[in-house]
Amino acid sequence: MTLPPTAPPADPAAAVPVASRGRRAIVVLAAVALTLLTARLGVWQLSRAAQKEALQAERDAQASAPPLAADALPANETVAAAVHHRRIRLSGQWSVAHTVYLDNRQMEGRPGFFVLTPLRLADGSAVLVQRGWLPRDMADRSRIAPYRTAQGLVEVQARIAPWPSRLTSLGEDAAGAIRQNLDRPAFERETGLALRPLSLVELPHADNAGDGLRREWPQPAVDVHKHYGYAAQWFGLSALTAGLYVWFQLLRPWRRARAGRPRG
Repeated sequence: MTLPPTAPPADPAAAVPVASRGRRAIVVLAAVALTLLTARLGVWQLSRAAQKEALQAERDAQASAPPLAADALPANETVAAAVHHRRIRLSGQWSVAHTVYLDNRQMEGRPGFFVLTPLRLADGSAVLVQRGWLPRDMADRSRIAPYRTAQGLVEVQARIAPWPSRLTSLGEDAAGAIRQNLDRPAFERETGLALRPLSLVELPHADNAGDGLRREWPQPAVDVHKHYGYAAQWFGLSALTAGLYVWFQLLRPWRRARAGRPRG
C-alpha cells in the first residue's frame, strides 16, 4: 500500500527574512527618530543662546542711552516696556513699612532675598525698587541680615525693569515680609500705594555704598555658554546615533558579506 504523499516540512528559514526585515525597520525608525530629536534639541539650545544674546544686546543699548528724565517715568505698561533697562534718577522717600523680602533669589549661586521697598514720589505715586540682595541665614530662614536704609528724601539711581519675575509656588502668595512672589495689584490693595507698572533695579553708587546690600545683579547672557555646551552635547549624540547605525547596520554587514564572498 502506498502512502499518500505528504507535504514537505515548512522551511523555518523562509520566515527569517520577514522577521529580519521587521527588526531592521524598527532599528531604522528608532535611529532616525533619535537622530532627529537630538539634533532638534541642539538647535533649540542654540536658539536659547541667541535669545539671551539678543536680550543682552538690547539691555546694553538701553543702558548706554541717556538717563530718562524723572518726570518721564511711565505710568502705563505699554510705555514702560519700551524703556526697560534705561537708567533713571529719582528722588523720593522710602516706604519702609512696606518692605518685602523675596525668598529663594540667588546671587552668584548663593540663596538669599531680594529686598524690595516702594519709593514714594512727589506726585503721590510710588515705584517698587529692587534695592539689593541679602544672604539667607541657614540656621533661621526668617532672620534678615542687617542693612541700612536712609531716612528722609533720598536719590535713587537705577535702571527701569519689569515687575519682579515670579517663581513657581504652591498655592497663593502668602502675606508677610518674606514672600515667594509679589503680585502688583494685590500689593497695591494691601499697601494703598499707587504703584507704577514697573520696578527699578537700584545701581551701586556713592549714596548706597556700605548699606549692607549687594547689587551684582545677574545678566541674562552670562550663562549663554551653558546653552552652547548643551547644544554641542545634543549634536554630538545625534552624530553618534547616526554613526552607530551606519556602522552596525550598513558597514559591518557589508564587510562580512564581502569577506565571505569567494575570490576568483
